[in-house]
Amino acid sequence: MNALAPLSPAPLEPLHFRVVWLPDDTVRDVYVDGDRLGFEPVPGARTVATAGFALPGLVDAHCHIGIRRGPVPIESLDEARELARTDRDTGVLAIRDAGSPYPYPELVGEEDLPRLIRAGHHIAASRRYLRGIGLECEPHEAVAALARQAKLGDGWVKLVGDWIDRGKGDLAPSFEPEILTAAIHAAQAEGAKVAVHTFSEEAVACVVEAGVDSVEHGTGLAPDLLDRMAERGIALVPTMINIETFDDIAAGADVKFPRYADHMRRLKQGFPEVVRAAWEAGVSVYLGTDAGGGIDHGLAAEEMQLLHEKAGIPAADVVAASSWRAREWLGIPTDLGDLVVYERDPRADIAAAREPAAIVLRGRLLKAPK
Repeated sequence: MNALAPLSPAPLEPLHFRVVWLPDDTVRDVYVDGDRLGFEPVPGARTVATAGFALPGLVDAHCHIGIRRGPVPIESLDEARELARTDRDTGVLAIRDAGSPYPYPELVGEEDLPRLIRAGHHIAASRRYLRGIGLECEPHEAVAALARQAKLGDGWVKLVGDWIDRGKGDLAPSFEPEILTAAIHAAQAEGAKVAVHTFSEEAVACVVEAGVDSVEHGTGLAPDLLDRMAERGIALVPTMINIETFDDIAAGADVKFPRYADHMRRLKQGFPEVVRAAWEAGVSVYLGTDAGGGIDHGLAAEEMQLLHEKAGIPAADVVAASSWRAREWLGIPTDLGDLVVYERDPRADIAAAREPAAIVLRGRLLKAPK
């Protein structure tokens, strides 16, 4: 994909769009004046579009701009910038980075990057995660480690709740239930929200009971947990595009860990029904690609398509959950100067999300209609 044109150093000019504003499903005159979006006329605003369907940008709620293909930690801020711009150029204007081995607080607020919410460094069990990616801890270290990360991110932390246990030859929780629970509560006591990676049935049941803030992946969710999640406001970020890789993971494990391989295939096969059941139960389901490592950046529209076509969530709900509802969940105001315009209505054809016609970030016009 070609990168968008470099930002102009010229002063920002106010912009005008007459479009169907999707949060309201109404034709509106939308004005962007600096880093603010509103509906009152702004003198001198330049009209950019007089047709189309607009929303305040997509949100990738599970993304890793601190990890590149390998997976390998990035080695510079410029690498993180490049990955973030790849997402931005597809209409993703806000990112919750769900764990990074490379710290990059300098990038928060950078004018040509998506709005960033960092979750600090993943906390994982020793020798039970991707090498070099997580901050690996012994059980007696995990609670304090997650509490420390709560002070280093932007209000979120990331805990790896399970991974393959080579001794057992299958998925297993990273820590005993009392450790997982205590770590979640310790981070929350520091004012952070907790996102937990979990594939297995056992680990996800534990973290839901502990009151985690978001379940990442959640392939092992049982139906009886979904009402509990909805009641407690626990979100699900299913990263369906990642779960599509489970067959490849299983193929690589068949010889040494056949039970694990079979488990991963079964989890993948049943996952669309899990996501659909979660949505039907009233669980808030958000877009997340898990970009970084095994998943390329810039695939938010593909994740939206999976949520609609495989999980059966109505396109209108997918669009809302991938944009303004996710911003509200993450505390990102919807009146900031962010806007993406599509020529076609993505609620009628979810594939339209692949083709943004115009992109405005922090009041800057990055892409204009042809």
